[in-house]
Amino acid sequence: MAEEELEIEEGGKKKSKLMLIIIIVVVLLGGGGGAYFFLFMGEEPAAAEGEGAAEETSIEADAPPEGKALYVAMPRPFTFNAPGVARERIVQIEVQLMVRGVQSEEMAKRHIPMIEGTLLQVFSASNADDLVTDVGKVELKERATKQVRQVMKELEGSSIVEQVLFTGFVIQ
Repeated sequence: MAEEELEIEEGGKKKSKLMLIIIIVVVLLGGGGGAYFFLFMGEEPAAAEGEGAAEETSIEADAPPEGKALYVAMPRPFTFNAPGVARERIVQIEVQLMVRGVQSEEMAKRHIPMIEGTLLQVFSASNADDLVTDVGKVELKERATKQVRQVMKELEGSSIVEQVLFTGFVIQ
Protein backbone atom coordinates (compact mmCIF):
# COMPACT_ATOMS: atom_id res chain seq x y z
CA MET A 1 0.00 0.00 0.00
CA ALA A 2 2.84 2.37 0.74
CA GLU A 3 4.32 1.56 -2.65
CA GLU A 4 1.06 2.58 -4.37
CA GLU A 5 1.08 6.00 -2.69
CA LEU A 6 4.71 6.51 -3.74
CA GLU A 7 3.88 5.74 -7.41
CA ILE A 8 0.93 8.13 -7.38
CA GLU A 9 3.08 10.96 -6.01
CA GLU A 10 5.80 10.37 -8.66
CA GLY A 11 3.20 10.43 -11.45
CA GLY A 12 1.82 13.73 -10.14
CA LYS A 13 5.30 15.27 -10.12
CA LYS A 14 5.88 14.22 -13.74
CA LYS A 15 2.59 15.79 -14.85
CA SER A 16 3.30 19.04 -13.03
CA LYS A 17 6.81 19.26 -14.55
CA LEU A 18 5.38 18.65 -18.02
CA MET A 19 2.71 21.30 -17.48
CA LEU A 20 5.36 23.77 -16.26
CA ILE A 21 7.49 23.14 -19.38
CA ILE A 22 4.49 23.64 -21.68
CA ILE A 23 3.60 26.93 -19.98
CA ILE A 24 7.20 28.20 -20.27
CA VAL A 25 7.33 27.32 -23.99
CA VAL A 26 4.01 29.07 -24.68
CA VAL A 27 5.15 32.21 -22.82
CA LEU A 28 8.47 32.28 -24.70
CA LEU A 29 6.78 31.84 -28.08
CA GLY A 30 4.25 34.56 -27.27
CA GLY A 31 7.00 36.93 -26.15
CA GLY A 32 9.07 36.18 -29.25
CA GLY A 33 6.10 36.77 -31.53
CA GLY A 34 5.29 40.06 -29.79
CA ALA A 35 8.91 41.20 -30.05
CA TYR A 36 8.98 40.33 -33.76
CA PHE A 37 5.78 42.28 -34.36
CA PHE A 38 7.00 45.41 -32.59
CA LEU A 39 10.46 45.32 -34.15
CA PHE A 40 9.54 44.62 -37.77
CA MET A 41 6.03 46.04 -38.09
CA GLY A 42 6.86 49.54 -36.86
CA GLU A 43 6.89 52.82 -38.75
CA GLU A 44 9.05 51.60 -41.64
CA PRO A 45 6.35 51.68 -44.39
CA ALA A 46 5.56 55.33 -43.64
CA ALA A 47 9.24 56.31 -43.88
CA ALA A 48 9.73 54.35 -47.10
CA GLU A 49 6.63 55.95 -48.60
CA GLY A 50 8.11 59.43 -48.27
CA GLU A 51 11.49 58.44 -49.66
CA GLY A 52 10.33 56.35 -52.62
CA ALA A 53 7.39 58.46 -53.76
CA ALA A 54 9.38 60.03 -56.60
CA GLU A 55 10.61 56.64 -57.79
CA GLU A 56 7.10 55.14 -57.77
CA THR A 57 5.69 57.88 -60.00
CA SER A 58 8.38 57.33 -62.62
CA ILE A 59 7.79 53.57 -62.57
CA GLU A 60 4.01 53.99 -62.75
CA ALA A 61 4.30 56.29 -65.76
CA ASP A 62 5.94 53.51 -67.77
CA ALA A 63 3.91 50.65 -66.26
CA PRO A 64 1.11 49.07 -68.26
CA PRO A 65 -2.50 49.57 -67.15
CA GLU A 66 -3.69 47.74 -64.05
CA GLY A 67 -6.25 44.95 -64.19
CA LYS A 68 -6.52 41.22 -64.43
CA ALA A 69 -3.46 39.53 -65.94
CA LEU A 70 -4.21 38.03 -69.35
CA TYR A 71 -1.87 36.15 -71.67
CA VAL A 72 -1.65 36.57 -75.43
CA ALA A 73 0.00 33.63 -77.17
CA MET A 74 2.03 34.21 -80.28
CA PRO A 75 0.50 32.16 -83.12
CA ARG A 76 3.67 30.16 -83.86
CA PRO A 77 7.02 29.56 -82.18
CA PHE A 78 10.07 31.57 -83.25
CA THR A 79 12.72 29.46 -84.98
CA PHE A 80 16.05 31.04 -85.85
CA ASN A 81 19.77 30.35 -86.22
CA ALA A 82 22.02 31.66 -83.48
CA PRO A 83 25.74 31.94 -84.23
CA GLY A 84 28.20 30.70 -81.65
CA VAL A 85 31.97 30.45 -81.22
CA ALA A 86 32.15 26.69 -81.74
CA ARG A 87 29.12 26.23 -83.99
CA GLU A 88 25.82 27.67 -85.09
CA ARG A 89 22.73 26.44 -83.26
CA ILE A 90 19.03 26.32 -84.11
CA VAL A 91 16.80 27.86 -81.44
CA GLN A 92 13.04 27.59 -81.07
CA ILE A 93 11.21 29.78 -78.56
CA GLU A 94 7.49 29.78 -77.76
CA VAL A 95 6.32 33.15 -76.44
CA GLN A 96 3.32 34.57 -74.61
CA LEU A 97 2.75 38.20 -73.68
CA MET A 98 1.39 39.15 -70.27
CA VAL A 99 -0.98 42.11 -70.43
CA ARG A 100 -3.39 43.68 -67.95
CA GLY A 101 -7.05 44.06 -68.87
CA VAL A 102 -9.21 43.14 -71.84
CA GLN A 103 -8.46 46.37 -73.74
CA SER A 104 -4.73 45.73 -73.55
CA GLU A 105 -5.30 42.17 -74.73
CA GLU A 106 -7.21 43.39 -77.77
CA MET A 107 -4.55 45.98 -78.62
CA ALA A 108 -1.78 43.37 -78.32
CA LYS A 109 -3.71 40.97 -80.59
CA ARG A 110 -4.19 43.75 -83.12
CA HIS A 111 -0.42 44.34 -83.32
CA ILE A 112 0.79 40.72 -83.32
CA PRO A 113 2.63 41.04 -86.67
CA MET A 114 4.62 44.02 -85.41
CA ILE A 115 5.35 42.26 -82.11
CA GLU A 116 6.48 39.13 -83.97
CA GLY A 117 8.82 41.19 -86.13
CA THR A 118 10.30 42.93 -83.09
CA LEU A 119 10.79 39.67 -81.21
CA LEU A 120 12.40 37.98 -84.20
CA GLN A 121 14.80 40.91 -84.56
CA VAL A 122 15.78 40.69 -80.87
CA PHE A 123 16.08 36.89 -80.94
CA SER A 124 18.16 36.71 -84.11
CA ALA A 125 20.67 39.20 -82.68
CA SER A 126 21.45 36.82 -79.81
CA ASN A 127 24.48 34.58 -79.45
CA ALA A 128 24.12 30.79 -79.05
CA ASP A 129 26.82 30.67 -76.36
CA ASP A 130 24.80 33.10 -74.24
CA LEU A 131 21.50 31.28 -74.79
CA VAL A 132 22.90 28.06 -73.31
CA THR A 133 23.14 29.69 -69.87
CA ASP A 134 20.25 30.70 -67.62
CA VAL A 135 21.63 34.23 -67.33
CA GLY A 136 21.64 34.55 -71.12
CA LYS A 137 18.01 33.43 -71.33
CA VAL A 138 16.96 35.96 -68.68
CA GLU A 139 18.82 38.75 -70.46
CA LEU A 140 17.18 37.80 -73.76
CA LYS A 141 13.75 37.87 -72.10
CA GLU A 142 14.46 41.30 -70.60
CA ARG A 143 15.67 42.70 -73.93
CA ALA A 144 12.59 41.30 -75.67
CA THR A 145 10.28 42.82 -73.06
CA LYS A 146 12.00 46.19 -73.34
CA GLN A 147 11.80 46.25 -77.15
CA VAL A 148 8.15 45.10 -77.31
CA ARG A 149 7.14 47.69 -74.71
CA GLN A 150 8.94 50.39 -76.69
CA VAL A 151 7.22 49.41 -79.95
CA MET A 152 3.80 49.27 -78.28
CA LYS A 153 4.41 52.68 -76.72
CA GLU A 154 5.14 54.08 -80.19
CA LEU A 155 2.05 52.44 -81.71
CA GLU A 156 -0.56 52.86 -78.94
CA GLY A 157 0.89 55.56 -76.70
CA SER A 158 1.38 53.23 -73.71
CA SER A 159 3.43 50.14 -73.03
CA ILE A 160 0.65 47.55 -73.07
CA VAL A 161 2.82 44.48 -72.60
CA GLU A 162 3.94 43.90 -69.03
CA GLN A 163 6.18 40.90 -69.71
CA VAL A 164 7.37 38.64 -72.49
CA LEU A 165 7.25 35.06 -71.21
CA PHE A 166 9.08 32.09 -72.70
CA THR A 167 6.76 29.08 -72.51
CA GLY A 168 9.05 26.86 -74.55
CA PHE A 169 12.79 27.08 -75.20
CA VAL A 170 14.68 24.53 -77.31
CA ILE A 171 18.27 24.90 -78.48
CA GLN A 172 20.08 22.34 -80.67
